[in-house]
Amino acid sequence: MNIGICLDKSDFLYDIHSLVKSFFPDDDVNIYTDGDAEKCSTARDLLLRVNIPDYTDRKTAKDRLKRELYESLSDLTGRTLPWGTLSGIRPTKIPMKMLEEGMTREEIRASIRETYLASDAKIDLAVDVALNEKRILSEVPAGPDTYSLYLHVPFCPSICLYCTFSASPVSAWQKSMDDYLDAVILEMERQEMLGVLEDPGKEPVRYSAGGRKPVTFYMGGGTPTSLSPEQLDRLLTAAETNFDLSGCLERTVEAGRPDSITKEKLEVLKKHEITRISVNPQTMNQRTLDLIGRRHTVEDTVRAFELARKAGFDNINMDIILGLPGEELGDVENTLRQIEALGPDSLTVHSLAVKRASRLTKTLREEHMAGRTEDYSRYEGLSFYNSEAIIGAAYDAAYRMGMQPYYLYRQKNMKGGLENTGFARKGCECLYNILIMEELQEIHAFGAGASTKVLSEGGRIDRRINPKDVKTYLERVAARR
Repeated sequence: MNIGICLDKSDFLYDIHSLVKSFFPDDDVNIYTDGDAEKCSTARDLLLRVNIPDYTDRKTAKDRLKRELYESLSDLTGRTLPWGTLSGIRPTKIPMKMLEEGMTREEIRASIRETYLASDAKIDLAVDVALNEKRILSEVPAGPDTYSLYLHVPFCPSICLYCTFSASPVSAWQKSMDDYLDAVILEMERQEMLGVLEDPGKEPVRYSAGGRKPVTFYMGGGTPTSLSPEQLDRLLTAAETNFDLSGCLERTVEAGRPDSITKEKLEVLKKHEITRISVNPQTMNQRTLDLIGRRHTVEDTVRAFELARKAGFDNINMDIILGLPGEELGDVENTLRQIEALGPDSLTVHSLAVKRASRLTKTLREEHMAGRTEDYSRYEGLSFYNSEAIIGAAYDAAYRMGMQPYYLYRQKNMKGGLENTGFARKGCECLYNILIMEELQEIHAFGAGASTKVLSEGGRIDRRINPKDVKTYLERVAARR
């Protein structure tokens, strides 16, 4: 459907659009004011008119307006949303603030239910995450005098069809991977974002550790273990040379793809005192792995996990994605049974976003029509389905493995209006994830697509991002040599 939202004032544009889009995730939703003649004249399958009342307290007015709109949309569609009127990335901020104000769990539950119309299950999840975050952060140095170190390796054995991260296929960059390491190491040596997205004529973003030690170290991607053992050793040695990692509470390498993990690479990681790694299956159903372009087998995942355990890693994370093409409850339960048998120390449960899913079939169809794929029939009619039952099964599996939820975030257009949640056994939580989510310290980041957060005057966090494109990043760094 083509849905129009007409406002008499421009207040709350984003909030109203997000709420309506949550009810109609697969439809074209446009928001505009009476003065936008072009959008006013467009024919609509459904037109919603919203009048913004006069107000003195913006938050109270916004909450009331969203509540009224939610109830109207719920009556219209016959649906409710698990998170009610909440559309922000971090719903756990609300119970976190309430806990700091001394409110009890029951008081928090009642307030969120009344104000935001969220379901009891999601309120309990948000409160549990907030309580666990609060406990963890009480033991972790944070604030303006601390920082964490991040290195980005943008290479993967192959690119998954749903991927929107900063990643490039190894096959296309094999001969330039050492050049990439040269660039990242130069950024670390100078402690400057040499590739930052600014006018090349301007001075690069500079920051100094100022005698501080990183609280956490995280190497992400892409797939860092796409590098050879020698390249991994070189990059980690450079990090240790340029930064004092002796105070790190955790050192994480997101190994990720099972087809990139070898005994030799794990030995390099142990040599550099990496304490936490990921072995990410996304699914344990071979048909789905083949559909999404992950060129490894279920057996490869088991092999990689067992190799990591034999190498001495006692903090292993696994990621799964719910809503992958063609997967229903039984498929997810099969994945969960196999993961439980392996016994990871943390489990991150992702919900596929609608935008990514809708691009999947479009991309595949275009590939087929261009003659780059032989058979499109296996992709026809695939569903991208997530539900409370599916995500509930994943959460139940995490609880059975002795894990608790410790961080949570949402994205736009998630299937089922759900969320991404990290579960972990006590002591195995990813501290970096919490610190970056809560923006409680600076992040000094290096590499293509790396996002640095620096503390500016007044306590504000400024975000600076290197170009995602590897070629552009290398050119920018070369211009600064």
